Amino acid sequence: MSTFVLPAPSPTLNKEPKKDELCRVLSLDGGGAKGFYTLGVLKEIEGMLGCPLYKRFDLVFGTSTGAIIAALISLGYEIDHIHALYKHHVPSIMKAKTASDKSKALKALAEQVFKGYKFDAVKTGVGIVTTKWVIERPMIFKGTVAQAHGRTGTFLPGFGCTIADAVQASCSAYPFFDRKIVTTGAGDEIELVDGGYCANNPTLYAIADALIALKVAPENLRVVSVGVGVYPEPKPRFLSKMWLAKYLQSVQLLQKTLEINTQSMDQLRTILYKHIMTQRISDTFERPDMATDLFEHDLKKLNILRQRGGESFASREKDLRAMLM
Repeated sequence: MSTFVLPAPSPTLNKEPKKDELCRVLSLDGGGAKGFYTLGVLKEIEGMLGCPLYKRFDLVFGTSTGAIIAALISLGYEIDHIHALYKHHVPSIMKAKTASDKSKALKALAEQVFKGYKFDAVKTGVGIVTTKWVIERPMIFKGTVAQAHGRTGTFLPGFGCTIADAVQASCSAYPFFDRKIVTTGAGDEIELVDGGYCANNPTLYAIADALIALKVAPENLRVVSVGVGVYPEPKPRFLSKMWLAKYLQSVQLLQKTLEINTQSMDQLRTILYKHIMTQRISDTFERPDMATDLFEHDLKKLNILRQRGGESFASREKDLRAMLM
């Protein structure tokens, strides 16, 4: 495999973060097109740090849209580069009419962006969360044996799979996308669906890696957990069309399921790990003009989500600076 080549770096992101004993974790929620909000938050964090995020965060976990962003961060991408990719690819994926068409568009994105790279190419610790369809258990793709919780003798980075396959699996929100079959380095075929079905908010998994696998002391752990925001549900214009009404009801059910999962995981985090310094960023927007869902494909609306992410950062900048600088 050829050496991974990054796009031209920004001349303003040239700082080297100071070394210390802290372990910094970045966790990114799933949420489809609403990942534009996440990018708005991360752009501001990156600007505050003055360096690409992989240089400051020791672990980057992601689910679904968060998996795309986490994987790109771990490979060294800057947020502007990720934003450009999202603007180009996300609307076409979300506008596709059938599960097969959505999956084909997602596969094209994954293969174009990640090419044939595997998890030995990452520059920092990473976790890509997926769900095993048959046995209903999580399957988390990781880059280093240091993150393993056992079976270290047979560990392969990312189970020997490509990053493209892992990311596509993490984003495969069945039945709106086809289920994804991956082949591991051991030759096993495993059927996977969206990681949001087991952990749309992967913060608990990331903390477990840091505390148990990496053996970080709780007082030395700093966690930034970024969601996609909470918005009013969009109202369909043509409820008289029965098929459209049924489709929208299904989308709302999926979104509600993922949001319940997200909030439950965060509630557990606050109970189990209230002693660990954590900043959660995922604001609620109640104005009707903010109505959207995970299949949004209007770039104007998506750009507004990105702006709202920047504003969410601003309200927490002081605390984030203390945790990360």
